[in-house]
Amino acid sequence: MKEWQGKRYWLVGASEGLGRAVAHRLSRVGAEVIVSARSEDRLKELVAELPGKASYIKVDVTDRAAVEAAAKEAGELDGVVYLAGVYWPMKASAWDNEKADLMGEINYLGASRVVGAVIGDMIKRDRGHIVLTGSLSGFRGLPGAIGYSASKAGVMALAESMQADLHRSNIQVQVINPGFIKTRLTEKNDFTMPFIMSPDDAAREVFEHMNGDSFKKSFPMIFSWVFRLSQFMPDWLYYRLFGAR
Repeated sequence: MKEWQGKRYWLVGASEGLGRAVAHRLSRVGAEVIVSARSEDRLKELVAELPGKASYIKVDVTDRAAVEAAAKEAGELDGVVYLAGVYWPMKASAWDNEKADLMGEINYLGASRVVGAVIGDMIKRDRGHIVLTGSLSGFRGLPGAIGYSASKAGVMALAESMQADLHRSNIQVQVINPGFIKTRLTEKNDFTMPFIMSPDDAAREVFEHMNGDSFKKSFPMIFSWVFRLSQFMPDWLYYRLFGAR
């Protein structure tokens, strides 16, 4: 169990859904929360809702200079949680370059820009906590997930590379890989979403992970086994089971 009282955490992608729920969790245990997203109105509303010390910094993670300026404004941090993400269902036969680019820009490159803006100070102090958001869809390519699966796989590999470099330091790296969460993003899906979670339930899973020392958490647990075990399937079996019908 970590001591959260007075710790300063920057949450990027906190205006809606899971990010908003995680901000409430951290604020309730005494952490000072700095929240960021593109919607200033929603950030103001969130800061007003939070029970503890809180502030906001509007930022567009597709703009590296803006990310670096926001990190400088946030100041010395104990931790950063990257929760920003966009999603559109997309098949290879209906490729949309604009949307595919945005999923890469926000889901993966945004995470890289935020980490790059804070990691130098954490290394200098030999102290910090970085949490990135992957997805169960990042374990292996899925039908109708052009852009999204690839961007989340990139985040997961980024976290793994950081862990490989930093596991002997006092900088803790963690990655969360959620399944379906009931948000504006999943409302775009026209298929049944097994084990779909509310943002509050998912935030509880995230906070429990942040409270511990382990590197990776994939949830819901039973649903995550399907994706983790799929990595060991031969291609012919995997695409027969999971490929488009």
